Amino acid sequence: MNVVMIGSGYVGLVSGACFAEFGANVTCVDKDDAKIEKLNAGGIPIYEPGLDDLVEKNVKAGRLEFSLNLKKAVNEADIVFIAVGTPTRRGDGHADLKYIYKAAEEIAVHLKGYTVIVDKSTVPVGTARQVYRVIKETNPQADFDMVSNPEFLREGSAIGDFMRPDRVVLGLESERAEKLLKELYRPLNLIEAPILITDLESAELIKYAANAFLATKISFINEISMLCEQVGADVHAVAKGMGLDGRIGKKFLHAGPGYGGSCFPKDTLALIRIAQEHGVSSRIVESVVEVNAAQKARMVSKIRHALGGSESGKTIAVLGLAFKPETDDMRDAPALAILPALLDKGAKIRAHDPEAMEEAKPLLPENISYCSSFEDACNGADAIVLMTEWNQYRGLDLKKIKSLMNGNVFVDLRNVYESKLMENAGLDYYCVGR
Repeated sequence: MNVVMIGSGYVGLVSGACFAEFGANVTCVDKDDAKIEKLNAGGIPIYEPGLDDLVEKNVKAGRLEFSLNLKKAVNEADIVFIAVGTPTRRGDGHADLKYIYKAAEEIAVHLKGYTVIVDKSTVPVGTARQVYRVIKETNPQADFDMVSNPEFLREGSAIGDFMRPDRVVLGLESERAEKLLKELYRPLNLIEAPILITDLESAELIKYAANAFLATKISFINEISMLCEQVGADVHAVAKGMGLDGRIGKKFLHAGPGYGGSCFPKDTLALIRIAQEHGVSSRIVESVVEVNAAQKARMVSKIRHALGGSESGKTIAVLGLAFKPETDDMRDAPALAILPALLDKGAKIRAHDPEAMEEAKPLLPENISYCSSFEDACNGADAIVLMTEWNQYRGLDLKKIKSLMNGNVFVDLRNVYESKLMENAGLDYYCVGR
């Protein structure tokens, strides 16, 4: 089976490599010459654990290739996945679909024989039908069906999510399309992965609804963490007690500096706009977005309080910049909101992240010092702020870290450590909701 991924970014590259591992012949097409050149030279433009080995393996096996030639790829395709970006449109919060529609036009011109066109990008309800319309208007003779197949990949564990999914969602209206997609995903039958067949609109909404619900859990526990601080409760214990209820579950009940990344911020805003367009209230999701923004601002206040009320002239070591560990993604990372606010009040920032520093540099103020190791970042610091819970920050030699510092303040925005451990190391410990 010949599969084409339009877009070789995070979703396109991971999905393409995994489909190749399933046995399909996959071509990832992109307009970015530098990206395709890098991929053909064996480089990987994003950081995702295990992706480099998976790509190398399937390129060597002849099942995965990277190309700028859209015409040749689409001419030979059985299934074409659209996996281009849908960023938040500036000004109104809608998902910007210009790349989707442009891809649809370009695909339409080169279709030969029966082809299934699949929306893999996260798109608002109704987009699949609009893509169908664009293709049909561009090429009235085209023989194709439209499918919505949203992705549910978590950065840092995307390959495992693809290979062992909670579910595969297929929105479609054609038996021919269903047969082809089920054949493509057939290797998942061995692990009995659920495949949900539904209509186009439901498939599109499932992705937004799922992400909004997970974001709601994060904002909910962050609000509870504020209450815990006021009444003397421990948010860890509260979250554990909640999570043991099978109806709630323990995942995404981790208090911290707020959610970020490529999905939750964008998808919650888009869902609000979709609801508004259809005259439906979305007060819960609106509150989730407000709470998340407030949580990031509250982290600035927490750090300022830990420093005695003012960060002016203080050197702060920041451990972690990416929105979560095991990724270099800086999109809507809490660091982007927290660090500029500290710098504006006169703080000096020394930052370290195992993977995200190059991604962070163009997004953060220029006067941040980037360090080659976390020890270097901590050297001479008045305070340490643990921003992202990378594994290498989870087992710090606290007494050694204390000896490197000028001060003794440790602000743990991810609740990695216990206060007793910090006290024994001579550090003043501040965390979230405890």
